Amino acid sequence: MTRPSEDAILAELTRRSIEHPEDQLVALGSLVGTHQYRALYRLTRNHLPEGSRVLDWGAGNGHYSYFLQRSGYRAEGFSLLDARFLGWLPDASYTFTRGNARDPVTLPYADGAFDGVASVGVLEHVRETGGSEERSLAEIARVLRPGGIFLCYHFPNRWSWIDWAARRVPGLHRHEYRYTRGEIERLVTGAGLTLVEATRYGLLPRNSGAKLPRRLRESRLLARSWDVLDAALAVPLTLFCQNYRFVARKPGSMRSSGGRTDRNAA
Repeated sequence: MTRPSEDAILAELTRRSIEHPEDQLVALGSLVGTHQYRALYRLTRNHLPEGSRVLDWGAGNGHYSYFLQRSGYRAEGFSLLDARFLGWLPDASYTFTRGNARDPVTLPYADGAFDGVASVGVLEHVRETGGSEERSLAEIARVLRPGGIFLCYHFPNRWSWIDWAARRVPGLHRHEYRYTRGEIERLVTGAGLTLVEATRYGLLPRNSGAKLPRRLRESRLLARSWDVLDAALAVPLTLFCQNYRFVARKPGSMRSSGGRTDRNAA
């Protein structure tokens, strides 16, 4: 069976957000907002073959696990919070594990259990729960198979203009911890991983799209136009983009226990 396109999955999630506000998919309340995850989906498909066992580390509201299941991955979730999203995931066999708040770092999985681990807006918050980026990355490296992939998305850029502005407006969300590329390289290397790529992205704000009339919230033309403008402005103004996305690999050769992944690490 052919798996759906990234855009089809994004549209499904936007519709879910609009029709089920109780799911708290706030950032996915419009295609303009949901499209911020297009690059994440493409990174996942580029670096992890279909059938890979992937851990959604800090599963949040479940939207990435939804993508993983719709894309043919064997998804599992881990979080210190409840998983309210379990009822609407397409595959009921999904395994979710709630972590221990008294030990926010340790993962309850065997060494080399996963082909991939993803952090979607999570790694930058570990100090807020008593952990550290270094210890969390070391634990993630432990549960990755040799050759396994760590995907980090929405990792705040030290020089983000959006964060700079948010710090000057009371009540707006902002990130306590922000990073440079050098700090990313240090964290990755310290965990025994190899940095494959790191890119800044996201110059224009997107979450406010959820406040538009429904016709505009579901407008593909508006979302695509926003994507084009965002990408064009990010070229000369890359230093001030909101986030980093990066990919790191555990040294060695990866073989999936599911039998569909069999490749050598680059």
